Amino acid sequence: MKLGWIAGVALVAACASSPKPAPAPPVSPAVAAPALPPAKPSLNGIWLGTLNIGAGKGLRLQVHLDGAKCSLDSLDQRAAGIPCTNVATEAGLSFDVPVIRGSLKGTVSPDGNTVTATWSQPGHQSPIVLTRQAAAVEVPEVAFDPAMDAVAIDKIQGVLDADLAKLIATVFAPSTGVGVTIGVVAHGKREIFTYGSVKADSLFEIGSITKTFTGLVLAQMVEQKKVKLDDPVRELLPKGTVAQPAGKEITLLDLSAQRSGLPRMPDNFHPKDEQNPYADYDAKALYAWMSSHGVALPDKLEFGYSNLGVGLLGQALANRAGSSYEALVKKEVLDPLGMHDTAVKLSPALTKRFATGHDENNKPAHSWDLDALAGAGALRSTAADMLTFLEAQLHPDRIKGKSAEAKTLPAAIAASHEVRGEAGPGMHIALNWLHIDESGTYWHNGGTGGFRTFALFNPANDFAVVVLLNGSVEQLADRLATHVVERLTGKPAESLVQ
Repeated sequence: MKLGWIAGVALVAACASSPKPAPAPPVSPAVAAPALPPAKPSLNGIWLGTLNIGAGKGLRLQVHLDGAKCSLDSLDQRAAGIPCTNVATEAGLSFDVPVIRGSLKGTVSPDGNTVTATWSQPGHQSPIVLTRQAAAVEVPEVAFDPAMDAVAIDKIQGVLDADLAKLIATVFAPSTGVGVTIGVVAHGKREIFTYGSVKADSLFEIGSITKTFTGLVLAQMVEQKKVKLDDPVRELLPKGTVAQPAGKEITLLDLSAQRSGLPRMPDNFHPKDEQNPYADYDAKALYAWMSSHGVALPDKLEFGYSNLGVGLLGQALANRAGSSYEALVKKEVLDPLGMHDTAVKLSPALTKRFATGHDENNKPAHSWDLDALAGAGALRSTAADMLTFLEAQLHPDRIKGKSAEAKTLPAAIAASHEVRGEAGPGMHIALNWLHIDESGTYWHNGGTGGFRTFALFNPANDFAVVVLLNGSVEQLADRLATHVVERLTGKPAESLVQ
């Protein structure tokens, strides 16, 4: 119970020594203690709503709440028990869903039976109304394609041609403008193939996969003795930007391990162009927000996905290097690995190969340009370059090069794989790479206004997969990557057409 709810209530103590209590004086109605306000309805229970995903399609979301415990079911995607974090019920209902980079924030009706909310994911926001349910809707069973033995990499495209036949005829039909490039490497052999309206050498916005490059830049600069993981980020910002807190403060490691306590986005983020929302959020705005918010570290370190946090890390590292984020990642990662088709700003030659992104209604989407938060999602790349990056994760010892950056890169990659904290049930986080404990797979996905991407690698089994999609079908890139892994490893493969 809140202390504020019992303010004004008089506590009368009888005198134990009196043989008989004196009669209480009459209470004037004018000075009677105010009645307690009614208790707020508990939000614990089952909530159900439908998210409009465009083209007249809906996606049912079911939320399970029990105090700070929260999970999400995407019923129409046959996904159950997706963990929620940062649950808040004091002023409505809000929570984050880190695995899918989603968040919900809404108000509660007076009777406590309806939540009117906004669902946010990279590139878009959608209204949703959740209503209280007496019982949970059962999550439909997942359908699987016919089982088969582990598929060799040179056979994987033929298998996927059959598995994706319905998607090829619908989602990737020529009329949609949407396509996908899939890259696979296993035991040193590569395959790159496409479906729909893209080519093998097309460039895509890779969105939040950029964060893994930022984590690697951090590891590089640690190896080069330019920074330390426990350096306060405050020390890498312009002098006087933010005051030193009395207690512990946010370090570079806290930012990369997504445990800084910073929100997903700053509250002074007000895009002039919603179609290109990050373009005008510059260093001045970022420093102004940090100055007002401060850099105190929460007492309890918890995983909390933050574009702001990793964007701040990229800006801070660029400050220390005396360069832009783009120049820094080029010097520390792209050039040593020979990734010449990966960049923030595209040359005229690369622009010709840049795929047009598409929104939920398959309408062309504006490309995204990131300024101060570039480290969170600014890179564009190809399947071939991304396989080069992933092969370096699998075999850092094979990196060749005489530059100082090439020489420190193998050790930096190894350090970037070291897990630093929990990131949900059965999962940990390294330097921005998420790690699935059971399989040993490292992964990250990405999403911008018109693109969805997914990258993973598994050192123990020596394979990696990248999926680059120039459309906005939620979780399709994730499911495609998972499907490829299931075929490579001979496990039951979830059907991509449910």
